[in-house]
Amino acid sequence: MSGHSKWHSIRHKKAVVDAKRGRLFTKLIREITVAARLGGGDPSANPRLRLAIERAKSANMPSENIKRAIMKGTGELPGVAYEEITYEGYGPGGVAVLVEVLTDNKNRTVAEIRKIFTRHNGKLGSSGCVSWLFEKRGVITLTDVKDEDELMEIAIENGAIDLKQDGETYEIITDPSDFESMKKALQDKNYKIEMAEITMLPKNTVRLEGKEAEQMLKLYNELDDHDDVQNVYANFDIPEEIMQKMST
Repeated sequence: MSGHSKWHSIRHKKAVVDAKRGRLFTKLIREITVAARLGGGDPSANPRLRLAIERAKSANMPSENIKRAIMKGTGELPGVAYEEITYEGYGPGGVAVLVEVLTDNKNRTVAEIRKIFTRHNGKLGSSGCVSWLFEKRGVITLTDVKDEDELMEIAIENGAIDLKQDGETYEIITDPSDFESMKKALQDKNYKIEMAEITMLPKNTVRLEGKEAEQMLKLYNELDDHDDVQNVYANFDIPEEIMQKMST
């Protein structure tokens, strides 16, 4: 499993006990609202909304909050109009960074994102400068796998691009179009899914250690903590002991 995937898993496990839960809820509500605005308020017919609702429930967001966010997206309740923007740039050591935001003021947001890059020895780049280094993929992480052969069979039958193992953790990579069917097939067989999401995976990675590794993780963290930022993707490969240290 890549360093990026390990770091993402560490952050995912912390999410539901994050002291900044209010900030997490704000980001999830924005995603639900935009998903409902773009694809309608019925999660059974809107995969993006369905996934956003699942993430909100896993973070213990009250059902009433989810309902209101959907109604704001569909126009049944008044709400803020958010714009989706992806910023691209470089971190320490030439690491490629993608930043997905939902904002109601893009001039303010881009200025703040640029400052964060500069503060941590990075640089905001032009559109398209690093996006070609990433591919949109479905990622499903599993633990407590009893039958590896059965898991392999399910993965193959449902169009897996790759199946990786790291200790007791298994990671299935899919095309976004096969993500829902793969997840359902695993759930039908009662597999314990630790994480399931549509993400951007790097085609290659940049190995960082020492000061550059710490700078990169500080950049990643500050971007991820920004109120307008929904997702941060980067192609770094950093030793796990450094990532564990920085995630505490």
